[in-house]
Amino acid sequence: MSIKILGIETSCDDSSMAVLMDGKILSNISYSQKIHEKYGGVVPEWASRKHLEAIVPLYLETLKSSDNDISQIDAIAVTQGPGLLGSLMVGIGFAKGLSFASGKPLIQVNHLEAHVISLLIDTPRPAFPFICLTVSGGHTQLVIVKDFNKMELVGSTIDDAAGEAYDKTGKLLGLPYPAGPHMDKLAQQGNNIFPFPISALKDYNYSFSGIKTSVLYFLKDQLNKNPDFIKENLNNLCASIQYSINEMLMIKLKKLAQKTGIKNIGIAGGVSANSGLREKLIKEGNKNQWNIYYPQLQYCTDNAAMIATVAYYKFQKSEFASMDFEALARFPIPQSK
Repeated sequence: MSIKILGIETSCDDSSMAVLMDGKILSNISYSQKIHEKYGGVVPEWASRKHLEAIVPLYLETLKSSDNDISQIDAIAVTQGPGLLGSLMVGIGFAKGLSFASGKPLIQVNHLEAHVISLLIDTPRPAFPFICLTVSGGHTQLVIVKDFNKMELVGSTIDDAAGEAYDKTGKLLGLPYPAGPHMDKLAQQGNNIFPFPISALKDYNYSFSGIKTSVLYFLKDQLNKNPDFIKENLNNLCASIQYSINEMLMIKLKKLAQKTGIKNIGIAGGVSANSGLREKLIKEGNKNQWNIYYPQLQYCTDNAAMIATVAYYKFQKSEFASMDFEALARFPIPQSK
């Protein structure tokens, strides 16, 4: 008997729904909110309002695209957290209403766990155990994955996430929000000539606040000497900032891989789409005989396919949710050592 899951993701500013059948994604559709660009960051109230506008059309389009209707769906999965409370509540409220009306069971999903499991959507899939470096606008984590539901969080950021560091330094350069993709493209045309700091905490945790401060004061100093400094050096600035951020990410990843001896290495989350990070990972993989994995680009950013994939494994273990579960702004990744 086939298992079909409808996945719903509304943790931040991307509305997304997907239909999965027996582990295969039949449809994965996302709506990105452009309104936040002019504010230089996500405005929580606008995010929840836009989710409300998008969710019903998105639901109808997703089912139509997958050639299914709700009667053919076996369970409804939704992101419980972490994320913006208003945004999460829109998705959860819709999922609960749909569950009540259709009689389909609910499955709540941890957003961070879903990013890790996004590595298992397509083939080739990493064999257990594997290390996953999850890098996004809100999170930076190192996780040892021993099974679908057995994860050990080894390290995380103590301040800004890597994606946040990209956005904040990109804003200083005058780049549109989100700045990460723009910086990546410009960096490919530049060189790493500005020595921005590379923080190295003793454990497996990360810190990205230092580079943000360093870039701020460096630019202030240079602009006092030459008002056109950013314009004349934009590509090299992007290349230098990207080098420092990605180097910090790789230092901890290499340290953990060397200590554990694990050869299956993956990256996930929005920043895993960064070409500079992928290039570094592949280079290190060739040097250390690692097996390298990363999701398709459509599964790097927040998406419902990864939510449905986690739910697929939960469904097989009958891990269903009651109607009284709530949105969680903070929701640590489930762990099992």
